[in-house]
Amino acid sequence: MVPEVGLLALIVALCLSLVLSIFPLIGSYSGDLRLMSQARVLSFGLLFFVALSFACLVWAFVSNDFSVDYVARHSNSLLPWQYKISATWGGHEGSLLLWVLILVGWMAAVARKSNHLPPELVARVLAVMGMVTVGFLLFTVLTSNPFSRLLPFSPLDGADLNPLLQDVGLIVHPPMLYMGYVGFAVAFAFAIAALLGGHLDSAWARWVRPWTTVAWLFLTLGIALGSWWAYYELGWGGWWFWDPVENASLMPWLVGTALMHSLAVTEKRGLFKSWTLLLAIFTFSLSLLGTFLVRSGVLTSVHAFANDPERGVFILLYLMVVVGASLTLFALRAPVVDSRIQFAALSRETLLLVNNILLTASAATVLLGTLFPLLLESLDLGMISVGPPYFNTMFVPMTLLLAFALGIGVLLNWKRGTAQWLISQTRWIVMACVIGGFAFARMLGQDLQVMQVLALTLVLWIVLTMARDMINKTRNASGCWRGLRRLGPAYLGMHLAHLGLAVTIVGVVISSGYSVQRDLRMAPGDRVMLGDYQFRFDGVGARDGPNYHSDYGSVTVYQDGRQMTVLHPEKRLYTTMPMTEAAIDPGFTRDIYVALGEPLGGDGSWALRLHIKPFVRWIWLGAILMALGGALAISDRRYRVKIRNRIQWRSSEEVSRA
Repeated sequence: MVPEVGLLALIVALCLSLVLSIFPLIGSYSGDLRLMSQARVLSFGLLFFVALSFACLVWAFVSNDFSVDYVARHSNSLLPWQYKISATWGGHEGSLLLWVLILVGWMAAVARKSNHLPPELVARVLAVMGMVTVGFLLFTVLTSNPFSRLLPFSPLDGADLNPLLQDVGLIVHPPMLYMGYVGFAVAFAFAIAALLGGHLDSAWARWVRPWTTVAWLFLTLGIALGSWWAYYELGWGGWWFWDPVENASLMPWLVGTALMHSLAVTEKRGLFKSWTLLLAIFTFSLSLLGTFLVRSGVLTSVHAFANDPERGVFILLYLMVVVGASLTLFALRAPVVDSRIQFAALSRETLLLVNNILLTASAATVLLGTLFPLLLESLDLGMISVGPPYFNTMFVPMTLLLAFALGIGVLLNWKRGTAQWLISQTRWIVMACVIGGFAFARMLGQDLQVMQVLALTLVLWIVLTMARDMINKTRNASGCWRGLRRLGPAYLGMHLAHLGLAVTIVGVVISSGYSVQRDLRMAPGDRVMLGDYQFRFDGVGARDGPNYHSDYGSVTVYQDGRQMTVLHPEKRLYTTMPMTEAAIDPGFTRDIYVALGEPLGGDGSWALRLHIKPFVRWIWLGAILMALGGALAISDRRYRVKIRNRIQWRSSEEVSRA
């Protein structure tokens, strides 16, 4: 009975979303406040019924209701309770329902926090989000019903959750990633509402910036969690593989980062209005593209949820409708909100424009490398593989250019700057960066690598230009601490996020260029040196978990003759497939990483993979700093002050006459 209640709640939610997408929009044009006010009520109603449906699905998993097909395929009676809950979004149908739940959650948050906004704008924003919800609910009800019953009989037990997903990181990673993906729907809805109303100014940008920053924050943490999971769970020792689904999360992050910077220019200077709207459309469109790649069956990946082409056709058509309608509306209405404000070639506006170009070009590069092989295969023109060599060759140089432009942009003023002043600010910084970059590279290894030296030089460039800018802005304060407090959370959050980028670059460059590894055969008692560490293989024993059998290895690590730690890599056998569990001794400046391979002969020998990975944790530390910077920025007081009657919104008829 509970699954039927869940399906009924989904159908009711679909009806409410249809009403939400029509009547408040009509009210925004007719001036009917009663119709417009229903948008908030309908948003809260949608959240209630979708949450009820999701709760019913969770209950089916927790209660081992294997009469539900989705539960039978993705759970097992021996599965620990926390994984039974996370199994709710461990497959296609449940993950889609989670997507819808997060979408209506964002919608309800907008309805709750928008009392100070013009009613016409609120009605249009919520109506647009209602239209997006209609598409996903139709997809869920018609092609991806998570409550379908198994007939004529039910199995005694389930097939089990994919062992790759039986991990704490995967409990948190998908919801975090979806919060980012779906959160960009808010910026998209605000953009479409601005095009429909024909009005966009600094107040509009101030309303949109916090929502965009929060979505970007969640997406940053979601990508970092996925990278960390791949590092310790898959046993390869890598943290990014340019997998198509990894690329699908990176692309909206890149364009979303450009959107945040463009919104800053729109808010402070009234510029880039049309470009900001286009970025909002592109960011959410790339989020939808990620949904298509994961659920269409066009690719094979550890991240993919579905292999049913019919579902892929539905999502593809939905993507074409959303993107096509949005771009058509943009083409018709963008000139209405365009701006004609001038700025000098050497100014912060110019460098932020360069920032936007580099970020969008990077996203386009990733998009081309991801979709081109799929396009060739679909047209029967052959099969090619686009891997790390392409992405590293195309993506890395643009990242370095972005780091260089970041340092200049931080120092420049709005409207106009002078080359003489910029040179006076940076001449000593340039010298310090070059010397420091060579010195750091020499400390890390005997062989100087050009790319590593250049990257470390640019990291110093980011840090020192930020420090120079903070000194400039606090020099007239009575004290350093008082001066920093006067700068405000938004300014400090910006610099913290930029520092996070620098820290991530350090982690990527050093771990990629100076890691050492060996794949070898070891019998119990064998010793091997790797870097400054000695590894002794002590053998493998057996251990049983709640729903798996484990070959439990033991490796003792020494440094300078002193025992440092004992690591226990595992080879687990679940009901459906084997899994490798790497053992890691973490450190601030290095990780010692051991993965257990296959048994090799009757003498107790095993294949082992040994890594020493310097500064690898800085990759994820940088992501955390970026997210903290975003959180600090949105805590700024100006985003919490309720702005009433700040602008007068014009009706569509007035815009047309203008």
